[in-house]
Amino acid sequence: MRRLLLGLCLFMACLANASQAIPDVARAHAESWNVLGKGQMSWFGLRLYTAELWSSQAAFDPASTYALKLTYDRSFAGVRLSSASVDEMRRIGMRDEAVLARWQQYMDKVFPDVKEGDALTGVFLPGKGAVFYLGSKLVGEVNDPAFAAAFFGIWLDARTSEPALRRQLIGQRS
Repeated sequence: MRRLLLGLCLFMACLANASQAIPDVARAHAESWNVLGKGQMSWFGLRLYTAELWSSQAAFDPASTYALKLTYDRSFAGVRLSSASVDEMRRIGMRDEAVLARWQQYMDKVFPDVKEGDALTGVFLPGKGAVFYLGSKLVGEVNDPAFAAAFFGIWLDARTSEPALRRQLIGQRS
């Protein structure tokens, strides 16, 4: 009986945490959300952030609405996030420097400075672009579908620099 109660309490705690995992305002972009996966990003042993992928579908579909939530373990300037994002977009194959410069300007305007514990959530809107939230506050929108695909491709494209994290996020076994 004790085990059953403990299990039920843990299950209820998980449900409570899951229901608060993405900002309520992000919930307006889809009827339902399913967590697909979660993983940590580290660099030379230092944890940078925990990433969670949420989807409006039961499995990852790059053409559906999804949300990527990054909870930071370190502080970063917003312009550093923009610069690193452009570098990763180049790495996965984006070669048009004029477009990358325009996209960096978008990100410089949208991405806030983050500190340890902050959660930045990006919602991919098929055919439209992306919206970004810091906690539950809308920090910006980028109405450019090509930008959105390239940005989320940093984590979700098969050419990502972090294939193990990608597999974790989309719920694939190694």
